[in-house]
Amino acid sequence: MRFYAAAVSSEPFSHPNDLLTVREVVARTGVVPSALRFYEARGLITAERNHGNQRLYRRHMLRRISLVLAARRLGIPLADVAEIFTTLPADGPPSHRDWVRVSRGWKRQLAERRRYIVNLERQLTACIGCGCLSMKLCDLLNPDDRLRTRGQGPVRLHDPSDSKDGP
Repeated sequence: MRFYAAAVSSEPFSHPNDLLTVREVVARTGVVPSALRFYEARGLITAERNHGNQRLYRRHMLRRISLVLAARRLGIPLADVAEIFTTLPADGPPSHRDWVRVSRGWKRQLAERRRYIVNLERQLTACIGCGCLSMKLCDLLNPDDRLRTRGQGPVRLHDPSDSKDGP
């Protein structure tokens, strides 16, 4: 049974456990149905089935989908999102405390990514330790490609402390 708001709106009151059709979820989140199936297959969201075998999503899944989209824009891998989601209740809406805990973990990841990006911006016109030896600073910071002993790729980008130091 649905209740309707008295003079505020003609829309029914919504509850986090309301069931939404695929069409409603697509309209609200902007994701395509195949993405919903993909997220469901990865365990990021859950759906129920009606008598016609159509998928129905609890309204609180909108938050999960939105966080998946935000994580994707921030470059957080889906595996990390799935790992965090395993700590949240699947059968009901997460509490505010749950979201605070999740956001703390992501804030740490984002801070590390921010440091990496700042270091990358500083190093783009300098030696990044990739072994090309084509920049003037390579002779100072990576003479004879000595940084190759520290690993593959742009080793100076992997370690922010290298932005000021030599090899």
